[in-house]
Amino acid sequence: MPDERIRIGDNYYLLATSLAARGRRLLLNHGDSFAVFDDAGDIPIAGRETYGLFYRGTRFLDRFELRVNGEFPLLLSAAPTDDGSELVSYLSNPDENRNGEIAVMRDTVAVQRRKVLVDGQLFEALELHNYGSVPLAVQLTLLFGADFADIFELRGVRRARHGALAQPHLAADRVVMTYTGLDGVQREAALHFSPAQWQLFPGRADLALRVGPGERASAEVAVCCRAGDEPRPAEGQDTALSRVRDERRECIELFPVIYSNNEGFNDWLNGSLRDLALLRTRMSTGSYLYAGIPWFATVFGRDGLLTAVETLAFAPELAAGTLRTLAALQGREHNPARDEEPGKILHEMRYGEMAATGEVPFGRYYGSVDATPLFAVLLAAYADRTADLELVRELWPNAEAAMRCIDGRLDARGYLTYARRSPRGLVNQGWKDSQDAVSHADGTLAEPPIALCEVQAYVYAARRGMATLARRIGRDQQADVWESQAAALRTSFARDFWLPEEETFALALDRDGLPCRIVTSNAGHCLFAGIAEPTHAARTVARLMRDDCFCGWGIRTLSAQARRYNPMSYHNGSVWPHDNAVVAAGFSRYGFSARAGELLTALFDASLGMDDRRLPELFCGFPRSMRQQPVPYPVACRPQAWAAGSVFLLIQATLGLTIDAWKRRVLFSQAAMPEWLEQLEIRGLRVRDARLGLRISRGRFSASIEVTGRDGVVDVLVRK
Repeated sequence: MPDERIRIGDNYYLLATSLAARGRRLLLNHGDSFAVFDDAGDIPIAGRETYGLFYRGTRFLDRFELRVNGEFPLLLSAAPTDDGSELVSYLSNPDENRNGEIAVMRDTVAVQRRKVLVDGQLFEALELHNYGSVPLAVQLTLLFGADFADIFELRGVRRARHGALAQPHLAADRVVMTYTGLDGVQREAALHFSPAQWQLFPGRADLALRVGPGERASAEVAVCCRAGDEPRPAEGQDTALSRVRDERRECIELFPVIYSNNEGFNDWLNGSLRDLALLRTRMSTGSYLYAGIPWFATVFGRDGLLTAVETLAFAPELAAGTLRTLAALQGREHNPARDEEPGKILHEMRYGEMAATGEVPFGRYYGSVDATPLFAVLLAAYADRTADLELVRELWPNAEAAMRCIDGRLDARGYLTYARRSPRGLVNQGWKDSQDAVSHADGTLAEPPIALCEVQAYVYAARRGMATLARRIGRDQQADVWESQAAALRTSFARDFWLPEEETFALALDRDGLPCRIVTSNAGHCLFAGIAEPTHAARTVARLMRDDCFCGWGIRTLSAQARRYNPMSYHNGSVWPHDNAVVAAGFSRYGFSARAGELLTALFDASLGMDDRRLPELFCGFPRSMRQQPVPYPVACRPQAWAAGSVFLLIQATLGLTIDAWKRRVLFSQAAMPEWLEQLEIRGLRVRDARLGLRISRGRFSASIEVTGRDGVVDVLVRK
């Protein structure tokens, strides 16, 4: 086997230190900013760990620690509020020893810390309450620092040079730390302190308070992050908190009310809604769901598109914002340095110093082979869900440009392939984009150009969907072309990708047209897109549910029989919730809703073993045991948009739910309900201008559907 050492700088490997999985981390985020704290609400000296206050790809604070009378306060509790808008910590004083005697007993002074983050501003309100019987002198000390590290440095990319970090500037009520990057941009972290009695030093602020018995004292700190000549915001903490809460509530209200008889499932469902609200960002083009925190807190094309697919049945507005945003960022020119081509859909966009200087190619990067067909797939699916021809006409030039881009990149066999054009870009450009994700049965890595199975399926779905839209807007001739291309692709795909001995589709074809004869979850995406012949689909469903693929917590990315299988790897044996949701949708499409329900059950059970019921980006693919919970992956994002969206697509797949807005119809096809889910209610499901209430109940042989409310014209059909 050839040398396969992972060169961190070339492959953007997620560096995991030995501390990465230790200790609970608490999160605040808003827009292009997020902050990661420890259990006490502190940012400890971070180094290569991901603690810190981040804004637009840069860490503006790498330390923010509170001391009470020179000591760590005792932690009572710390947690974000339900909507994630505020982090509240309750602390108390430790025992204070003087001359060998306890002068002040612990838990005499309660300390409450309330933090809010909005648009790069971190607010902290401190309140002390003396529950003792005598006046107390209390000194608060805040230790702080700013390293202005780029997010890619924390991911393990080494830098030959850095910009200039200035000495902190001290004023009466503030400390300003500045850094001028190699991109010429000055970044500034300004800490404002009140009341005026704070004593300020480089890296430290002290406040001496005298608190009488039963009395309270308060103090505030505000951190403002700025990059370049951005205006200094004038928002206060209460206003900021109100704005964040309103935005989060607005996102949740896009969805109908969904609840069940199972409280654990409700916890998972509601937690997923909160995560989507956390990651939703308002842009001039509409709402967009950032991919995940900490590594992917920005626009990702593929992630945004698939999350919009997952939530489309319940909140189509998210799809509209996703489509408009990616249309505005669509490729306009041939630029090999960032793998850009006219019509190509963005892979990711970064704002940090290393992206601006070109140290990493991701300032605006297009190295994704599947985002372009997925853009057309989502537009067609959105139109069916909403009957919104206005958006179709608005984005039609973008969709046509995407289809031209696909056609211009087909190989001699008619398959959409990838091979990076930038030597610093991603080696693999499907959703499994790690360096070792595409291999042959003997473990050797496939050589590009590579044609992934699910990418051909997405192209098939894009052509079918665009043909349908073309007919709706009177472009029948173009529709004929796309339909003919789709039919030809389906035929050649069955010939070239089907593996009779494995009863599933090959992961890919390499540059020589040789199939990668390994069993992967990618085959389930082919069912989702509808390219599989029915007999192939049925055999693929059975194959993916065998023990080497289905570990009990979900379907692994790679079969345990494969040479490169490793349950702790990123893409070669782990379990990804969004992957399983897409596979479940594929099962349901071919009439296997009960099998989709098995995946719903597996991921529901996994959620019960996760902190706050939040499914992470991925977890390890070890076999399920009665005595174990799912094994975490140490550097997985939590929250992650498409992990949060997975529960909605899993529900849709299990119920066989299809919404056809053109016909004002809601269809349930072979709806199934797992044993643990006796009843599911959906209130306020919108179909055009109508609203619908539904109760789905588990029966002995099939689920029953009851209409509990109807406002407007919409039909409900049930197919057993």
